[in-house]
Amino acid sequence: MQIDLIETFLDLMETRSFNRTAERLNITQSTVSHRVKALEAQFNRKLFTRNKGGTTPTSSGLRFLDHAKALQHQWHEATRAVENAGAYERSMRLGIQHDLAEVFAGRWLYAVRADLPATSIYMEADYSNQMNRDLAAGDLDLAILYTPHYLPDLHYERIGEMIYRLVSTTARTVGELQSETYIQAVYSPAFDRAHRLALPHLSAAPLASGQNIAIMDLLKTLGGAAYVMSSTAAELAREGAAFPIEDAPPIPQAVYAATSIRTRHAHQHRRIIGVMQDLLASCSAARQT
Repeated sequence: MQIDLIETFLDLMETRSFNRTAERLNITQSTVSHRVKALEAQFNRKLFTRNKGGTTPTSSGLRFLDHAKALQHQWHEATRAVENAGAYERSMRLGIQHDLAEVFAGRWLYAVRADLPATSIYMEADYSNQMNRDLAAGDLDLAILYTPHYLPDLHYERIGEMIYRLVSTTARTVGELQSETYIQAVYSPAFDRAHRLALPHLSAAPLASGQNIAIMDLLKTLGGAAYVMSSTAAELAREGAAFPIEDAPPIPQAVYAATSIRTRHAHQHRRIIGVMQDLLASCSAARQT
């Protein structure tokens, strides 16, 4: 398989520009043209048309798109299976939302390694947008994230939720909050929508962040108010650094597991998802006691 031809085709489908694809892949425009011509020669079909308005995929190019994505995914899976497992039977690349990694990463991987000792694990914390792209490209096998993109080759399932609570270093009620010292949390598009509905007058703050640990440090350094995870809210209260705003509504954030359609029923994938599901359930039970 000439994976460079496939990846050039897929990038060109995104950019619709030979120049832009050349820049993104760090190759020359003539190399992009050569790779596209090589693919077209194999199919004996034009995949793109070029004119003053830009580059447009042909009907053949559009039909090839889903197959090209599947080929890229399978190539990346095969490469990792051969190169990275070493003495292990298989390797897995896992992604997890930043905030979830802050709370669960150690316990999650401890349980996964105990249950799948013959599997080597690579884990990275990231944002949902990047993990969705990495899953689609085959660079991740499984991800625990906040925002599914419902891409054609991916499977998503809701496995639990996290709760975020409003805390402040000075105020004790919503009415006492000041927008100029408010730190807006944007953990996901769904969270942002819920926040705007609950507290519309605080949805245009001068400072915003999408990571719980960063917001916690901002609160300790600058003061003010912000939504943080329930566990962080409790920690800040114990330290005397910030206190819950009792009349502010908690905001739930759904958590999803994402895998390839082909591997959604695989034993190791189900076990890894199940471990996280149990952790989220135990966290929820602890909040209720």
